[in-house]
Amino acid sequence: MAKPATKKKETAPTNHVPIKVISVNRQAYHDYEVERTLEVGIALVGTEIKSIRDGMIQLRGAYAIARKEELWLENANIAIYAHGNRYNHDPMRSRKLLLHRREINQLLNRVATKGLTLVPLKIYLKGGRAKIELGLCRGKKLYDKREAIAKRDAQRDIERIVRGR
Repeated sequence: MAKPATKKKETAPTNHVPIKVISVNRQAYHDYEVERTLEVGIALVGTEIKSIRDGMIQLRGAYAIARKEELWLENANIAIYAHGNRYNHDPMRSRKLLLHRREINQLLNRVATKGLTLVPLKIYLKGGRAKIELGLCRGKKLYDKREAIAKRDAQRDIERIVRGR
């Protein structure tokens, strides 16, 4: 008895690049309502990328600003590399964000017309390169923050009750 011919499923090759999250700006999620996110590159010097790989970066209070039709990351603290020499970097220097011109123009138009802010939400390594998840954000009012905290507490209570049974 002959078996019918079966077709093998062809799977598309996956171009999965491992991502290692270095730092998340949790304060930004508390202070802002994120409308859209965008992955952008960042121009770094040698000791900066070494410090980032060690997890020595702080995004709290950081933001992106436009200067001469380029986006720059301000107030991001990348700690001095411990094994660096006299050529170590300045921890609070401005760093250029790498986007296409069209993307920069779209972001700047949205920021100018709707009163939004560009805030770095997280930094991660993707394929050995540092990337920043930049959020187009709207500031939350105080009552919005309280509402978010109340929802989170209610959800936590529900999960606790469900796990208890």
